[in-house]
Amino acid sequence: MDRSQILLLGLPIFLFCSDILNLFTTSPPPKPTPNDHHNIHQFQTKPQQVLQQQPLQFPTQKSSTIVGGLVNIGFGNVININFCVSCSYRGTAVTMKNMLESEFPGIQVILANYPASLPKRLLSKVVPAVQFGVIGIILAGEQIFPRLGFAAPPPWYYSLRANRFGSIASTWLFGNLIQSFLQSSGAFEVFCNGELVFSKLMEHRFPGEIELRDVVGKRLANR
Repeated sequence: MDRSQILLLGLPIFLFCSDILNLFTTSPPPKPTPNDHHNIHQFQTKPQQVLQQQPLQFPTQKSSTIVGGLVNIGFGNVININFCVSCSYRGTAVTMKNMLESEFPGIQVILANYPASLPKRLLSKVVPAVQFGVIGIILAGEQIFPRLGFAAPPPWYYSLRANRFGSIASTWLFGNLIQSFLQSSGAFEVFCNGELVFSKLMEHRFPGEIELRDVVGKRLANR
């Protein structure tokens, strides 16, 4: 075999070996150009610029002392809530008091009883005397009536004495009911610095919390 034949047989073997080497080796990455380096640097610095231009915004809580654009609007003002104590209006009055003190810091809210009219108050003083008088007659009518000039007790006395304990209980409960009615005024009157701003006696209803807050706020703002 001469030299030319050997070269012809060895060339395919060399090409086959070089293809196998190329499959298992990777070519080095291309060198970056100056423009590519500038683009990479710009991409890395851009988020930092955005973060610097747009700082985080946190919500702030408004001060509770600012009401209707005025600061400390409640200081130096007095609210009087006069209500019927015997009507069980105290719970409503306390609720309104807490609401006004919360909405208008520094305001003074005074709760007081709104008495009934003078004739009703005088009659309410007579009711206990009548109660004790009837109970005394039920217990000792046989001794009381002769002292009053009666020869014998009237017929209704014997009816009451037949059910003595029931008569006494009924007299006591009925008298307390009448006395409570005479002492009640049904009032829930709100005064702002001595001036009437709401009257249950005129409106025939209780004020709403939002309604009372707005009425008092307008009155204080215009003071």
